[in-house]
Amino acid sequence: MLLPDSSSWQAAAACAGLSPSVVFARRPQQAAPALRACAACLVRRECEDAVAPAESWFDGVCAGRLWRNGRPVVPRRGRSSAGVAHSGGPRG
Repeated sequence: MLLPDSSSWQAAAACAGLSPSVVFARRPQQAAPALRACAACLVRRECEDAVAPAESWFDGVCAGRLWRNGRPVVPRRGRSSAGVAHSGGPRG
């Protein structure tokens, strides 16, 4: 499988200067700086196309969302902690 040339969009990514430990964090609190960067990023679509988080079982921040095992992580409601729950959908 050929991957798209990522050098041009990666240089323009708002997260380019962030630590990999932030970009590949699995918890919302640690990923917060990357999520904030994504909110203003101009290359979110290119990022998601290149990373393909659902197909690659990605863990970390991609295209403005936190992913765990290729699924978007959504905050739990009604809790003061930074707990997360996976969105619905089939496993497999």
